[in-house]
Amino acid sequence: MPASRDEPAPGAVRVPLDTPAAVRRGEELDLAALARHLRQHLPAAGLQVADDAELAVEQFPSGWSNLTYLLRFGPHELVLRRPPFGNRVASAHDMAREHRVLAALAPLWPRAPRPYLLCQDEAVIGAPFFVMQRVRGVILRRDAPAGLDLSAERARRLSESLVDGLAELHALDWRAAGLAGLGRPEGYARRQVEGWVERYRRARTDPHPDLESAAHRLADAVPAETATALVHNDYKYDNLVLDPEIFTSEASESAEETGVDDRGGSPIRAVLDWEMATLGDPMFDLGTTLGYWVEAADPPALRGFALGPTAVAGSLSRRQLAERYAARTGADLGDLAYYHAFGLFKIAVIVQQIYARWRAGQTRDPRFAGLDRAVGMFGSAAAAALDAG
Repeated sequence: MPASRDEPAPGAVRVPLDTPAAVRRGEELDLAALARHLRQHLPAAGLQVADDAELAVEQFPSGWSNLTYLLRFGPHELVLRRPPFGNRVASAHDMAREHRVLAALAPLWPRAPRPYLLCQDEAVIGAPFFVMQRVRGVILRRDAPAGLDLSAERARRLSESLVDGLAELHALDWRAAGLAGLGRPEGYARRQVEGWVERYRRARTDPHPDLESAAHRLADAVPAETATALVHNDYKYDNLVLDPEIFTSEASESAEETGVDDRGGSPIRAVLDWEMATLGDPMFDLGTTLGYWVEAADPPALRGFALGPTAVAGSLSRRQLAERYAARTGADLGDLAYYHAFGLFKIAVIVQQIYARWRAGQTRDPRFAGLDRAVGMFGSAAAAALDAG
């Protein structure tokens, strides 16, 4: 990995990068078994490790689904991804799928981290896992990192870059990447809706009338498919690694002000979390992104669950994001309310699945204890989006 992707240039303003912490209790890895496996298989990826090198592991603590660890092994910094402990939904935590997508995209698209190895032998650490390149940078989560200057100009540039990155992803030639067998595009729209409704029914714990109503309404009005693209299915701020230089004074102008084409000059260093990627209708992918995009005028409960600083001054609105996406792709926004509602419904189901694992005692993460309220909130937002459309 080139040094310029890891470290700021001499004299550059330093900004807080995404950093790991100690591994959470109950989510430890078998370091001896993992080290043996890495020593055996990393050389095939061109990474050599001395016999006396020690393996050190930390955990990136902010994810909500698959577990992500930082490995320091000899001269190498690597990222390991594995399903959550207590996982019972294999299709939602598909390590082989994520590895396959990254292996196909990394040679063609600079925002795909390079994967180094896939291990499907659960005897090593108790679950399938894969190891990939670490890309250093800033990740915007619910609250911007302390000390980060997120001015209105930067917020606008970042929101522009986010949606431009989604349009760029949807324009990739998935056939040339060797991903023609990744999914079944025909019938994707109905399978998505029916699939997420069924996932909710399997994970349901408490009644959520608005969410139930939204499920019926979405299933009764599935729109015709618009196109086929490689879709990420979880594209949002906290799945993007950003170049720290965007947060310096020299990089504060918007794309329009600088004349920079974001397709070549984007601050997005990497797009993460590809386990749900498939071939399908890109409007559903846009809908998921809009579902995560909280605005200042949204109800306080929804703003409280923001997974990125999307409501700060200068950020594009959901409508502006969609219009910018349409300007770059030619997409028809006539059914935008439906796709937005679907995105909110899908997020509610994802949260419900996490909460169900916590309630069944399959995870100890204390962040998950109150997620039932978030399920109802997203269900109400989905119903309201359908009403508004």
